Amino acid sequence: MKLTFYGASGEVTGSNYVLESGGTRIMVDCGLHQGGHYAEKENFEPFAYDPKEIAAVFITHSHLDHIGRLPSLTKAGFSGPIYGTPPTRDFAELMLYDSEHLLFSEAERENRPPLYGDDDIKEVMHLWRAVNYHEKVTLGPFTVEFFDAGHILGSAFVKIQAEGKTIVFSGDLGNSPAPIIKPTEEIPETDYCVIESTYGDRVHEEVAERQVLLERVIEDTVHAGGTLMIPTFAMERMQDLLYHLHQLFENGRVPRVPVFVDSPLAIKLSAVYEKYDDYFNADALKETRGGEDILNFPGLRLTLKTEQSKDINNITPPKIIMAGAGMSNGGRILHHEVRYLPDPKSTILFVGYQAKGSLGQKIMDGAPEVVIFGETVPVHCRKSVIGGYSAHADQPHLLAWLGRTQESLKKAFVVHGEEAASETLATKIRDDLAIAAEVPKPGETVEL
Repeated sequence: MKLTFYGASGEVTGSNYVLESGGTRIMVDCGLHQGGHYAEKENFEPFAYDPKEIAAVFITHSHLDHIGRLPSLTKAGFSGPIYGTPPTRDFAELMLYDSEHLLFSEAERENRPPLYGDDDIKEVMHLWRAVNYHEKVTLGPFTVEFFDAGHILGSAFVKIQAEGKTIVFSGDLGNSPAPIIKPTEEIPETDYCVIESTYGDRVHEEVAERQVLLERVIEDTVHAGGTLMIPTFAMERMQDLLYHLHQLFENGRVPRVPVFVDSPLAIKLSAVYEKYDDYFNADALKETRGGEDILNFPGLRLTLKTEQSKDINNITPPKIIMAGAGMSNGGRILHHEVRYLPDPKSTILFVGYQAKGSLGQKIMDGAPEVVIFGETVPVHCRKSVIGGYSAHADQPHLLAWLGRTQESLKKAFVVHGEEAASETLATKIRDDLAIAAEVPKPGETVEL
């Protein structure tokens, strides 16, 4: 059995792995490379393999760095089945259509041909086969099973067996316990594991602290009479924040102020949650089945249209604006940042990973000014970070999860992280768990 690392090796995006046995080749994830902007040059390069030779693709979850090149794959001739959980399929359709126009606009500005079009996305959805957790799929010599990764709704880690060997692809592991979804399942016995390392060199604050920290940031900004900007990933992070805001307002923990969800995608994704409450954890399910609308509250305003987004400017602070994109690399948050980054009364709150080179990373790291839409914007607002809202497991979580298979595991391949994070986690796996671990290079092939 041969494994080749085509993406997310030595970087934190672009997940793409090919596994081969007995002449059959299957793939795990096919994601976009993301960084300072959507249209990273790597996304326009031809695939390093023939897509027509891939028998099937198994998708861990619906974030673009795991699904974003699927339409390019079908455009290049892939015609096999694509497997993922039912929520992942529904979310993926929304995510791909939303990203298509952003990719088109940026490619046009850079004089590149578009990556793909609507017809390519339609083909992806035509090929998609929804599978539930623990529903085994057999394809050639491979037997594949999905487990709950606890990362976002419907996310999975994937167990693959062939030739009497087992390998687990972690996908992205969750920062459990999460506000809405179930915790990450335990890893089954396995010979090999491809494990993510997004936060492989960091420790989040205690999960229980995130709501307290959110409360403090809101109170400080409201008392200053400013605007709280939250660049927010439309998937999961937005819903987690809405869930906690609902609780804070209902319990009188923070003053009621207008809250704007200025993201058409997030609004559409939140509606999908209503279909899949059986994926919720016990607390969220109890509230939902008890009649609570856990993602809604008085004062919440959903701005689908551009005109509604512009009207937010007419609302006198204090107010809270949540908008995409989560790394400030596109979307409506940019318009609000132009307006409120120079305001010392206002606050920008980061609740997710900021890729190296992204606008969000520059602001978070203390840049005195940034360029948005070609305009130099001074940064005088306050800056806050709540790592506990990350949907990624931190170093202790990753080690604890992997350590449960310590007796059977022969080697861990550390991927999906910046170089420092991956190398740090690999060292901890070797030192703390006494398991062989390496950080594979892009394009590297290993024999299992």
